Order: sequence, then C-alpha cells, then structure tokens
Amino acid sequence: MAYEVLKPVADVAVAHIQLLHPQCIGNSIRVHSDHNGFPDLDGVQIALVCLRENRNDRNHLGEKLTFTEIRRAFYELFPGNWNTIIADLGDIDKGETVEDTYFAVRTLSEVLIKQQIIPVFLGGSQDLVYPLYRAYDNLDQMVNLVNVDSRFDMGDSTQPIDNISYVGKIIVDQPYNLFNYSNLGYQTYFNPQEEIDLMDRLYFDAYRLGNVTASLSSVEPVMRDADIVAIDMGAIKSSELSYKYSKMPNGFDGKEICAIARYAGISDKVSCFGIFEYKNDTQEETAAMLVAQILWYFIEGVNFRASENMDIEKGNFLTYQVPIDNEVLTFYKSDKTERWWIEIPFISGLNNKLKRRTLLPCTYQEYLDACNQSIPERWFKARKKNEI
Repeated sequence: MAYEVLKPVADVAVAHIQLLHPQCIGNSIRVHSDHNGFPDLDGVQIALVCLRENRNDRNHLGEKLTFTEIRRAFYELFPGNWNTIIADLGDIDKGETVEDTYFAVRTLSEVLIKQQIIPVFLGGSQDLVYPLYRAYDNLDQMVNLVNVDSRFDMGDSTQPIDNISYVGKIIVDQPYNLFNYSNLGYQTYFNPQEEIDLMDRLYFDAYRLGNVTASLSSVEPVMRDADIVAIDMGAIKSSELSYKYSKMPNGFDGKEICAIARYAGISDKVSCFGIFEYKNDTQEETAAMLVAQILWYFIEGVNFRASENMDIEKGNFLTYQVPIDNEVLTFYKSDKTERWWIEIPFISGLNNKLKRRTLLPCTYQEYLDACNQSIPERWFKARKKNEI
C-alpha cells in the first residue's frame, strides 16, 4: 500500500492542537497521528504530505528536516468559508536511497491523484518534483508544469539529478509526457544564457520577476493550464522569511506569493501542488507562518473552483472567430466565469502531441490583440510544441 510509507505527524504538533480555538484548522483537519492512526480519506479533497528528503540539494550538508513549525502555524489559522475537507497524512522519511524516496513519492502521488485528492507536498529539495511528474506516466495525459522559481532548474541532464537540474531530466527522460513548462519569476542573472535560449527553442514560457509583479493577474491563465505547480522558497525574497543565511534580496513578497498560490488553487486543472526548498532555521517562525499562509491561500482557491465543463461541444461558451494572416483563431468566452480560451487545432497528418483539439487559457487582452492582427505568443508556442 502506498500509505505505508507515511510516518505519523510528530506528537508535539498534534498536542499543539489541544491549545487552539475550536474553529481553527487544526480542529477540523484529519491528522495521521500515533494515537488515532491513519485518517479516513472518504470525501477528502486535499492531502498534506511533508517530504524529509533533501540529499539531492546541491548544498546539502547532512541537515535533517522537520516541519513541526509549519504545522503548528497552519493548524492555528482559521479556515475561510470553506467546504473543503483536508487531511494531514504525515511525513515521507528519507528512504535508504534517494531513488527509494522518489518511488514512494511517485506511488503515493499517483494513488491520490487517481482518487481525485490533490496532494500538497512540503519539501525538501526541489528535485522531488521529478517523481511528482513521473506519477502521471500511467494517467494517459500530457503534463503542464509550472515552476515558481528564480531559476529554470534545467541544469545538465547528462549529470546526476539534483535540485537545480531536475527539469532537464524531465525533458529528456522517457516517457515524454511533458507538453509545457512555465517558469514564473525568473531572475536573469541566476540563469545561464544557454538555458534562456533553450527555453525559447523548446517554446516554453518564461516570465521575469518584474513582469509578474507588475501584473499578477497574468499568472491566472498560466495556472489555469497547469497540472503540477511547484514553488521554490528561493523565489521569495529573504526579508520575507527572516532566514539568517539566505541571500535573496529580490523576489516575491508575502502578498504576491500568496496571490500566486490562490491562482493555482482556483485552477480546475491543478492536481498536484508543492512548496520546496524549506530550510530549518533557528529563526524559522516567520518562514513557517508564510508557508502556512501560502497553503491557506491555495486551499482557499480550491474551495472556489468554478468546475467549468471544458468540452467545446457541451460547455456554455460564446465563440469568436478572428481572421489573422492565414489563420482563423477561435476564441471562447465562458458564460459562467467570463474567462477566455483560445483553441489549439488538431492538425491531421502530423505526429501531434495532443491527440485532439484543445483549449488554451488566455486573457481578454489577448483576444483584443488578435483583433488588432497580433497572434498571441502563448498560442504560437503551444501550436509549435504540438507539431514538434
């Protein structure tokens, strides 16, 4: 059983619940504990799992991870007007090898996703995104990965995997399930030019930190198309975390990273969410509370999902056709939420990655740009990826 790898939540975190207000999250969440055993997952929509694995962190010095401070901070928050049922399934400890940990993470993720439970992971080094991605191998779908990070994390795919090269492994390792990779918040001086060029050649999406913070709403259509969303704590500026040894003067502030997490939660498509590169620190209270609030905003988003029917023939859409160059772009506007999509056509005779026509989330501004004879860049990239 995939659940056998899960260790109960530490007693000190469970005991903290007894001190909390009856309406706090800690008194409504289903907790895997030594005293009560493994929780009933019937009706659960979100499952929290902490990953103690960090051996593939390039700067690993043998330190051990604990998540008690995050749990205590999260448990003491009050829920919003939610009907979402949450479970804390405990921790996955380090396996005998890193590959053993990967196997446990992949197996658990696949089981939860098949049960339509969203796994929310707290880690650990970000190479753990690799087994999350591999969990989709048996789910018969292409995968869109969104990484909120100051770096692309492509690295050298010919070298052993680590926390800044796992995306390279995702791209080159079979089976090839990756359709799109999007980076939100990259900082140019942290990325070699060859990785920036590779992002362009593969038609992946990259959004600089300044562009995202100038218009946070631009995150929404990117998240709406994501299956996996991973946040690297290194994307957050150090002053927001009070980490003694961190060195990130630039990055997202607390309000911005929480808004990004809420956009991820609202997406009907996101089926796996993770926050990685958490560090235990003697001054970790601020960092732990920020992680707890990021979790809160993701769950808030999930609670307010629109659950739109994305079937073109059956959904309630207004259709707009825009002639541009030698193309006719087809846009759809939802009657329910007034959100916009653009169709990526299925082209017969090509080895399409997508086996049917599909909808790409977009913005109203992209529709207006198309009316002014400007092809949306994300549509162009998505079509090119489909034809590779």
